[in-house]
Amino acid sequence: MTPSRSPAHRRARDIGLDVRAPKAWCEDAHCPFHGRLSLRGQVIEGTVVSTSMQHSAVVERTLLHFVPKFERYEKRRRRYLAHAPPCLNVPVGHRVRIAETRPLSKLVSFCIVEDLGEAAFQVESEEQPVAPPTATAPAKEEAA
Repeated sequence: MTPSRSPAHRRARDIGLDVRAPKAWCEDAHCPFHGRLSLRGQVIEGTVVSTSMQHSAVVERTLLHFVPKFERYEKRRRRYLAHAPPCLNVPVGHRVRIAETRPLSKLVSFCIVEDLGEAAFQVESEEQPVAPPTATAPAKEEAA
């Protein structure tokens, strides 16, 4: 009989991708490292735009598409809803790598597998509304 290991001594599962396993431990069933979620299909990089949902994040990917008629590029974007395991703890504005999984809900079919660090450009977050500038006019002194 093998001795039981505490959660701190357990190793993360090999998910089949060349990514580092997180140092933190989680009990999430939908975590590819510590749960039973298998990965398959596409592996995509994008920027986290919102994390306001429970255990989910919105990852946005922008690309340039060439329009031959005008000989110019147009900017296109695609937003993916991805499961965010608690062991990764990814904040808004970071670049992440997401991998395709089985459908976890109606719209979530991807899972975040790696945090690539802060993005080169600042993302305008949906969670943190920008306060309008204060309209304080300087007091005018009237000379008599």
